[in-house]
Amino acid sequence: MTIRTVLLFSLGGLAVVFAGAWRRALRAGRSDPQRNQPPWPTPIQIGIGFITDFFDTLGIGSLATTTTAYKMLHVVPDECIVGTMIIGHSLPVVVQAFIFLVAVDVDPVLLASLVTISIVGSWLGAGVASRLPRRPIQIGIGVGLFAAASFMFMTQMGLFPSGGTALALTPARWVIALVLNCLFGALLMLGIGTYAPSLILFSVLGMDPRAAFPIMMSSGAMMAMAGGLRFMKAGRFDTRAALGLTLGGIPGVLVAGLLVRSLPLSALRWMVVVVVLYAAAMMLRSAVLQRRSTALTEAGVG
Repeated sequence: MTIRTVLLFSLGGLAVVFAGAWRRALRAGRSDPQRNQPPWPTPIQIGIGFITDFFDTLGIGSLATTTTAYKMLHVVPDECIVGTMIIGHSLPVVVQAFIFLVAVDVDPVLLASLVTISIVGSWLGAGVASRLPRRPIQIGIGVGLFAAASFMFMTQMGLFPSGGTALALTPARWVIALVLNCLFGALLMLGIGTYAPSLILFSVLGMDPRAAFPIMMSSGAMMAMAGGLRFMKAGRFDTRAALGLTLGGIPGVLVAGLLVRSLPLSALRWMVVVVVLYAAAMMLRSAVLQRRSTALTEAGVG
């Protein structure tokens, strides 16, 4: 049995465990924002899942676009945005990983090692993120959105290295990739997308950018499910919105990965840059207002 086959079975097995844990969390009523409300997501929540995971499969990313939609449409409380995204996007990213693992060649040892270390990073990061209060989460998401917009802008301006043709790395470059992929896993749990940094990393290391996709998708799926389990345990997610991401996201992935052959991605990315910058400003503004409100409350109590 090859490493790629083992990884495919591992993804499938973890997806089953993840789905079972999600079902138990729903039965236990661990998602506070959705108590006393209908269990099924709204058409808007499902539509957000379809659009964001459609973009995600094309390499634009889903966390920045999902956060933007949630913030502008007031779908999810700020403190539950990260957990909702991590849990809701997990199974759609598993579908992405299956598509790219089958379609794109990459060194199997490199693939397995980077996926494994990303799980470690995400598990550690989720343990911190799932306990953070509202304001640090707002600041973290706001900074992450600005970073995502900056990466998109640099991509549009052609400021990233074009990459090489390698499907594997030298030992020294492999260690660099391991360390940074672990960091990416931790940052993902703060709502900071990893696709753009990963593409930059692998391009700088001389890899074929296409080989980055099975690594990114497989790592993303494993990271999201590992971190999502911790967010479920903490109850820091919105049940209906997360389910909407999954129900809309899986068809979005299939349409983008299997049916779409060409799209004006340049124009789409410019649009996403503008919208994400607006959402970042709004998120940081909310953090400032939260601080002022807390200061006034403390002053009143004193």
